[in-house]
Amino acid sequence: MSEWEQLRSAILAPDRLVRALASGRRKGQPAPVVGSREVRRVEVRVVDLKSGPHLQVVSYDATQAYTTNHAIGEAADAAVDALLAEPFANWHVDTMGETHQLRVTKKGVPMLHTAPRSEAVEVSRDHDRAKDRLLAEDDPVLVALGISDAQGRVKPTRQAKYRQVEEFVRLLDASLIEAIAQGQVRTPTPDDPLRVVDLGCGNAYLTFAAHAHLARRVPVRMTGVDVKQQSADHNSQVAAGLGIDAAFVVGTIADADLDRAPDVVLALHACDTATDDALARALEWEASLVLAAPCCHHDIAAQLRTTEVPEPYAMLTRYGILRERFADTLTDALRASLLRREGYRVDVVEFVESAHTPRNTLLRAVRTGAPSADAAREYDDLLASWGVRPRLGELLGPSAV
Repeated sequence: MSEWEQLRSAILAPDRLVRALASGRRKGQPAPVVGSREVRRVEVRVVDLKSGPHLQVVSYDATQAYTTNHAIGEAADAAVDALLAEPFANWHVDTMGETHQLRVTKKGVPMLHTAPRSEAVEVSRDHDRAKDRLLAEDDPVLVALGISDAQGRVKPTRQAKYRQVEEFVRLLDASLIEAIAQGQVRTPTPDDPLRVVDLGCGNAYLTFAAHAHLARRVPVRMTGVDVKQQSADHNSQVAAGLGIDAAFVVGTIADADLDRAPDVVLALHACDTATDDALARALEWEASLVLAAPCCHHDIAAQLRTTEVPEPYAMLTRYGILRERFADTLTDALRASLLRREGYRVDVVEFVESAHTPRNTLLRAVRTGAPSADAAREYDDLLASWGVRPRLGELLGPSAV
């Protein structure tokens, strides 16, 4: 049986399929198309409808999701065959007892790795989208964090935090699966778990949420870093109560001392140049995957008040509110250029704003190890045009390419 036949068989096992995820585009191939739309990824699972079990296909383009349902049998078979024919670079298929990862090499050769799950899971076939969550409302982590009440229901005043946690876990899940499938993040083992650090973790809502979900997929070791001893003590107590393998380090982002470099770095809503400190540490550690959601952007905004604005762009900084919004964009564009310059593939995606900031962008960077000379030139040109001095650029120093 070929690799594709094995994968097809795993997806078309309705009593065992948990979820299948296709993502990425093969080298030299056009973007995958579902229906008439170019898509970035597709999720497949089995749902129970009034008319019987169906294979549900959710495809995602750049802005939204589209759902179709196919009756188990010929319709589902045809839907899966159509998906397998598209030039996705990676497939990740979870069944009740196994995980299948298929990666298509640059030469178009499928490489399939199958491993038993660390623990068996049950198949959820509920079609209610409100319950289609990566973290259920009654998850012990959400109860311990005070997001859900003792009866396992999200508190009315914590709905926004729950949406933020769920969206973050979904972004992390998709990013990590794709990076592991492409060989850009190592495959963790019980003896050498995935090492994740959350820089500026605060009360560690997202640290614990990430662990709660990732631990069901791979062995994982979490570390949170924050300047407050009170936060470390509180988080350690929560971790002990939940039986979570996590450590909390007191220190600044720039000076935090870890026993080993992490595979994944998280920095979510770190204020102003704290995001730059976090990105610099991630680059220092050569982290394989970085997720950073910047908060305020005061540094560049302040510089734009005094710098000479290039013509004909004076209107972009003349009014305070426009200057602040432009500073947000310029700051994150410079950060993305620097990450690309240093050998990362970068996406800027939408993220849920926090209670403390209306900013809703997230930088997602995967280490390729191939520094970009084009990104270096773009960065230098931006500096020359706008006369600003980004904190991250000062931390990293001049380009080596």
